[in-house]
Amino acid sequence: MPNYYKFTPLLKTLIWGTESWQISGVPGNETVTDASSVQTLNELVKELQGRLVGKANYRRFGDEFPLLIKFIDAHQDLSIQVHPTDEIAHRQGKPRGKTEMWYVMDSAPTATLYNGLKQQITPEEYKQMVENNTICDALARYNVKEGDCFFIPAGRIHAIGAGCYLAEIQQTSDVTYRIYDYKRRDKDGNLRELHTELAAESINYTVLKDYRQQYTPQKNEGQLLVECPYFNTAVYDLTEPMAIDYSELDSFVILIGLKGEGTLDIDGEEVAFGKGDTILLPAYINNVRARGTVKFLETYVLSDDSAD
Repeated sequence: MPNYYKFTPLLKTLIWGTESWQISGVPGNETVTDASSVQTLNELVKELQGRLVGKANYRRFGDEFPLLIKFIDAHQDLSIQVHPTDEIAHRQGKPRGKTEMWYVMDSAPTATLYNGLKQQITPEEYKQMVENNTICDALARYNVKEGDCFFIPAGRIHAIGAGCYLAEIQQTSDVTYRIYDYKRRDKDGNLRELHTELAAESINYTVLKDYRQQYTPQKNEGQLLVECPYFNTAVYDLTEPMAIDYSELDSFVILIGLKGEGTLDIDGEEVAFGKGDTILLPAYINNVRARGTVKFLETYVLSDDSAD
């Protein structure tokens, strides 16, 4: 069986910029392998089951791959939005909610984003602020630069701003509720749809002092960024060879190239790897040796027998 899989990205041009779906099992938007025997990602899961995603992950998620990986290039501000939790999504007739994270890449000097509430508001105040176009006044806004990381659990209001270029790791879900959209119109001249009531059911009104993930950048060792029930993600910034042992990990691993160029030796098979590359390692892979001057994200899912 192959030691790794690459997929043909799905490129999407949107009103605010572009998205490249690197790895996706979202129904109707599945990426396909770029190998000679072309398969969709979920066909691959159905065929290999726990050998691909890990035994516990296969029990938990079945034949649908659990993560969606994107590169996002925002030329304009995205809408102010929120995603539901799994529990709320089920009540609303959706298959699952959406927890995600962002890792900021080489973005414009003026790039900003919103993540979380900066002041306490009530559900009634939320609706009033949406109606009078002041909801942004209640949100924490960040100037961002390469290396910044943000975790967006389901229920947290957020928005990517113009000039941001980032990698997004999220649950396999395309459920997004628009709260505010700067009164933009679609290609037919109509105001874009808002989802005020659905969003109201989904918002977590907890206020934190800081929504940026705190970590100390280090060369040549993995730095944990996010650890949650849906994914664990670390960043590696290598200038010398490094061996990574996955022999005890019951999960697939996705490696996302952020910067630089190098090679990966995957259980003895070598492949070029660098900026813009996304590689899926099956759960049966034991060892990877990375070489070159290369920066990348590593993400996987840890499940146990008690998981839903």
